[in-house]
Amino acid sequence: MTSDRDRSQTVERLQLVVHLVPIFGLVPALWSLYLKPDSSKQEKDVSRLVVTLALGWLLAYGLFSMGGQLAPSLSLRLLVSSTLLTTGYFTTNLWLMIRLLQGKSVRLPGFSQMSKRLP
Repeated sequence: MTSDRDRSQTVERLQLVVHLVPIFGLVPALWSLYLKPDSSKQEKDVSRLVVTLALGWLLAYGLFSMGGQLAPSLSLRLLVSSTLLTTGYFTTNLWLMIRLLQGKSVRLPGFSQMSKRLP
C-alpha cells in the first residue's frame, strides 16, 4: 500500500508536469506563483522556470517574426530559426517533464539563476 505522503508527492509532481506543458502551462505556473500563497518551494521554483522559459521563447519568437516582416530577404532564415527555437522550447519542456517524473532536479543552467529574480 502507498502512504498518504507518497500520494501527495505524486499529485504534486503531476501538478508540476501540468506547469511544464509548453505554452498552456504558463497559466497554472503564473497562478501558483502569484495567486496561490501556500505553494511549496519546488512548485515556486518550477513555476519561475516555466515563466522564464515561456517569456524568453515568446520574446525570441516575436523578434524572429518581426524580423521576417521587416527584412523579406531574411524571412526564410528567420523562419527556420524560429522553427528551431520552438522545437528547442518544446523539447526542453518535455525533457524537464521526464526529469520531474523520475524525481530528478528540474534546473537549467542560466535559466534557473534568471528565474530566481522573479518575485
